Amino acid sequence: MARYRGPVEKLERRFGVSLGLKGERRIAGKSALDKRPYAPGQHGQKKGKTSEYGLQLNEKQKAKFMYGLSEKQFRRLFKEASRMSGNTGENLIALLERRLDNVVYRMGFATTRAGARQLVNHGHILVDGKRVDIPSYRVKPGQVIEVKEATKKNVQVQRAIELTDQTGIVDWVEVDKEKVSGKFVRIPERSEVKIPIEERFIVELYSK
Repeated sequence: MARYRGPVEKLERRFGVSLGLKGERRIAGKSALDKRPYAPGQHGQKKGKTSEYGLQLNEKQKAKFMYGLSEKQFRRLFKEASRMSGNTGENLIALLERRLDNVVYRMGFATTRAGARQLVNHGHILVDGKRVDIPSYRVKPGQVIEVKEATKKNVQVQRAIELTDQTGIVDWVEVDKEKVSGKFVRIPERSEVKIPIEERFIVELYSK
């Protein structure tokens, strides 16, 4: 199944949580979820009981949409997480957080992961001084991520950096706002990654 390209605010309303898909609108409290905190459609305000399978599927879908992955990409990442030592769910979140597009987003160079993915795709991001245009590139601790010189003054990039004064920057990256560059210091602990996803349901779903 291809990556979702429909109206993202409907997704947030369907799941009832912010998935960070609308950037500045979300920060300003103007997203559709803030205005209409119920599912879209004629029966959106009616709450029915969700089955166990429904809960599991919802968590997987939330993770896919939040990080912008296709079903094939997500399943492949889960299989890799399950082969690693330790907790599979925590491994999965760590792998997702190490994607280059996500690290660019976490450093505040874009207001959404989709915006960060676009920067990467168009060749605006350097890793240790070399251009990398693969969003799924796995960043290693100690690597330096930088917006290329010609893009540093881009209005959208500068606006995203300004907004980090409100949103803050996660503890596992270091950012030099003046140079529009940062270092991926370490792989975060699961408790540090504040996302509305219960990965244990994803593990249960794929373990069937």
